[in-house]
Amino acid sequence: MKKIVIAMTLLLAVVSTFAFVNPDYVSPVVNVVNEAAPAVVNIEAVGHRQASIDPFFEDFYKRFFGESPWTQDREFKALGTGFIFDKRGYILTNYHVVENADEITITTLKGKKYKAKYVGGDKDLDIAVLQVKTKDELPVIELGNSDDIQIGEWAIAIGNPLGFKHTVTLGVVSAVHRKIPKPDGNGYYADLIQTDAAINPGNSGGPLLNIHAQVIGINTAIINPSEGQNLGFAIPINFAKRFAESLINTGKVSKAYLGVYIQNVTETLAKTFGLKVTKGAFVSDIEKGSPAEKAGIKPGDVIIKIDNKEINSADELVYIVKTYPAGEKIKVVVNRKGKEITYEIVLAEREEFAKATNEYYLGLKVRDLTPEDLNELRLPKGMYGVMVEDVKDGSDAQYVNIKKGDIIMEMYVNGKGAKLETIKDFQKLSSKIKKGDYIGFIVFRNGYRMSVYFTYSGN
Repeated sequence: MKKIVIAMTLLLAVVSTFAFVNPDYVSPVVNVVNEAAPAVVNIEAVGHRQASIDPFFEDFYKRFFGESPWTQDREFKALGTGFIFDKRGYILTNYHVVENADEITITTLKGKKYKAKYVGGDKDLDIAVLQVKTKDELPVIELGNSDDIQIGEWAIAIGNPLGFKHTVTLGVVSAVHRKIPKPDGNGYYADLIQTDAAINPGNSGGPLLNIHAQVIGINTAIINPSEGQNLGFAIPINFAKRFAESLINTGKVSKAYLGVYIQNVTETLAKTFGLKVTKGAFVSDIEKGSPAEKAGIKPGDVIIKIDNKEINSADELVYIVKTYPAGEKIKVVVNRKGKEITYEIVLAEREEFAKATNEYYLGLKVRDLTPEDLNELRLPKGMYGVMVEDVKDGSDAQYVNIKKGDIIMEMYVNGKGAKLETIKDFQKLSSKIKKGDYIGFIVFRNGYRMSVYFTYSGN
């Protein structure tokens, strides 16, 4: 009996010893979560979008005719994450979380639900601002400085992956200035933060935090788990901060304009033009009167840096310029025949150079094409047409499914056609149209030309 008592005493002593290792230690991650989690919200967006009945036929018709006739309006429900960054109830999230939403509901850590208003957003940048109006005092998360982050520092993600609310994952900043292709294959996201903190569907729009409970990024994308594990990406918060105020005040972002036609630097191009660099954005031409021309950039220059961010390709330059609002001053470094030259350039507003119609013609508002359009959409330099900026509800144009972002290249009226070089061509032809006239457009969308036509009803 005495032996049993001694054995039990020794066992309890051992267990007690292990139980009190680091008795007063509290992980700093716990403090981060306690500070930040109350301001992180679950987002549920409900809306309607056009969906194809048969994906095979949709692809077939898009390839040859531009649009599938077998589409129907279907309700969708999207789940994501956001975070309150302003006492007035403003919330940052990804645009793709709330795109086409008719109704948005947010749920807080304590389970309180609020209806949220969509304030504004931008699909290209994948950021959106929502607002909750309430008399309740809302918790707010502090925004950090993503320009100061270092590879290897702690990265903490809070979100709602696969519907599991307020899930916390821990990792490090794996890399910065990463570039990944957009899901639709149209261009790239660049200058992203890479992290190995687990990010899954539903984390989109949530905060990536540093060890001081400050937001350093907006979680936005992952690599397919079948291709690689623990590869998540976040939009740097400084990028979002540049546009948040504009979204709050105007509901949209003012697109920056540099005014260069660019190409990737390839081995053949470098040898042909005697370039001294093997990567960057080769300037093939300059738009007259643009910020680039005024600063002194010339055709044949290779843009290699913007504000100390390396430019490896034309796609990266396009995306990096879009991360600045109009009016921002940037430093552009070019390589000219082996010599590096730095220019300080104030970016213009794209709308200043892209003349647009102030009123609807045939149910459409259109604008002229710009070098940025050609760069972003990878269009040939000789591309012509006018870009659709808006489609009026209930118009003939909406009925035949013309969309924002379409390029109208040619216009036909009662059998007579003409190229549309500028909005003046469009306005001139449109102003003569009468009810009952037969109207046709040659439209460029997603790499395909297609024809649309209708009898003008007066709308």
